[in-house]
Amino acid sequence: MKGCVIVLDHLNDRRAAARMVDGVLDDFILDPGDTDPPLPGAIFRAIVDRPVKGQGGAFVKLGGVQGFLRGGAGRRPGQSLLVQVSGVAEPGKAIPVTDRVLFKSRYVIVSPGAPGLNIARSIRDEETRARLRILAEDLAPEAKTGMILRSAAADASDEDLSEDISETLALADAISAESKGEAADLLLDAPDAHHLAWRDWGDPTPAEIVTRPGGFEDLGVLDALADLAEPDAPLPGGGSLVVEPTRALIAVDVNTGADTSPAAGMKANIAAARALPRQLRLRGLGGQITVDFAPMPKKDRKALEQALRTAFRQDATETSLVGWTPLGHYELQRKRDRIPLRRRDLP
Repeated sequence: MKGCVIVLDHLNDRRAAARMVDGVLDDFILDPGDTDPPLPGAIFRAIVDRPVKGQGGAFVKLGGVQGFLRGGAGRRPGQSLLVQVSGVAEPGKAIPVTDRVLFKSRYVIVSPGAPGLNIARSIRDEETRARLRILAEDLAPEAKTGMILRSAAADASDEDLSEDISETLALADAISAESKGEAADLLLDAPDAHHLAWRDWGDPTPAEIVTRPGGFEDLGVLDALADLAEPDAPLPGGGSLVVEPTRALIAVDVNTGADTSPAAGMKANIAAARALPRQLRLRGLGGQITVDFAPMPKKDRKALEQALRTAFRQDATETSLVGWTPLGHYELQRKRDRIPLRRRDLP
């Protein structure tokens, strides 16, 4: 099965979306369960509970759950404000939120309170940029609201782009008008798995979109998900990557397997660097990540670092490549943007 195929189906009675690239599961999104916290993108009218100067923020009430607003200086208890969930909460901790609310659609990001018109850097053709700018300026909102045209806008028709911009601006106005009130409330839920697939996987356009029931089973998605139940992931060349989440961090171990040649460590490490973004993405893992690469000469570290940069450049989740520890481990910091895939979620 060549090319990119997006499969929209259900898993355990929850909406789910899978992206298959050349027959290999490349990404997977699953709706949260009934007891899971709100996901990134959800927008609340929050009520300030209490500032916490030592932590540089304030706790806020979100209506049944508690959020933490970093940089909440000047906020007073009882004040209402619009906030958006910015990450997945760690177990036992408040939900991270931000007051820099964004309304994101397939072609545009609308930013109330942050004026300006910007076009994605990935759109490099000057004629296309000029066309998009003219169209967006005709629909430009009031001075206090900004817009960012996403990379997918380059291939959109003027009619589709105008409609998307207008709808997103209208949604932003409607939600912003509800920011004042005495009670905390959920104003806009996070997009579900099928909407996220349409919004974020639409560029480039896939060769096929499968929506029929049983698509996961027919196209091998269920088999690929079953492999994620184990921490071990095989690597080309016979090595393996072992991914084990702990409460404090994500531990990753790289093994060379049966290869005992002098270059075994470097070969396994390069393969692991290329595979790591996909493994983290599929398992929904983020936070602090510590990688114990296979033994190799220090002189080869630059090549491995370049392989890591190249691999994570293709990944949509914000990831910081921190560097080597004194003990020879490599550390990364990855945004928690989805709920970790758990054994009970798998087929």
